[in-house]
Amino acid sequence: MIIAAILAIIGGILLYFLFVKKKEDPKGKFAKWLKDFLSFKIMWIEGILKVVYYMATIFIILFSFSFLSLGGTGVLTFFMCLILGPIFIRLAYEMTMMFIMIWHNTRDIADNTKKK
Repeated sequence: MIIAAILAIIGGILLYFLFVKKKEDPKGKFAKWLKDFLSFKIMWIEGILKVVYYMATIFIILFSFSFLSLGGTGVLTFFMCLILGPIFIRLAYEMTMMFIMIWHNTRDIADNTKKK
């Protein structure tokens, strides 16, 4: 475990200074993509959040049907979960996406100020 940690530290430092921090762009499509990926110019969070949003919405809708087996108060809980669940999930998703949009806008502003 200690050897793995030491190798990971050395590898991370070498990767950063020899590949990510270099000023010139690498040759080749894959090398450029890899540099952009390792320097976090490519973000996967938007796609992942969309999939998680769809999964959570489908889950809460299917989960709400389990309240029907409870009888009387279960029917009210079913409707509340069926209606309010997707709304709350959507609000949480939109709040998270606002942070990502702020990041995009800030990056665009920074890129535009560097060009001038």
